[in-house]
Amino acid sequence: MSEAISNTSPLLYLYRIGRIEWLPDLFAAVLVPRAVIIELERGRDRGYDVPAVSGYRWARHTEPQVTPSEWLALDLGPGELATMSLGLEHPDCIILLDDALARRLARAAGLNVWGTLRIVVEAKRQGLIGTVEPVVSELAGSGMWISNEVRERVLTLAGEV
Repeated sequence: MSEAISNTSPLLYLYRIGRIEWLPDLFAAVLVPRAVIIELERGRDRGYDVPAVSGYRWARHTEPQVTPSEWLALDLGPGELATMSLGLEHPDCIILLDDALARRLARAAGLNVWGTLRIVVEAKRQGLIGTVEPVVSELAGSGMWISNEVRERVLTLAGEV
């Protein structure tokens, strides 16, 4: 079973729909950089219901040693930068990212990238759920923007179209 490195949004969206506990079913461990923990804590300070990552035994706080300087000039948040930097240091890990720019850069760097919707598809493949469509709808209802094109592609990948 692979390990993963997570940015903020997959943790947040899975938590919002009550499915964050899928992560230890899908991954041996989930590495979470401090920048992601800080982003979640700031959300909590503003009154949002966010996961307390330190409360999950499967989450391991891990810091990147170096961030590529060319990434610093891009429109990426600290959590995305730290997640991608850790991915370079742990190339066997799956990188959990939803931001389109971050995903493109991570893939260009040769990293294995999954978004929250890929986690849902994998949950179905592992038998954690019977169908992905209701979960995709829950994610959309929780604030995750999902275009009709992406929704159809996910349902096709899950064999539900």
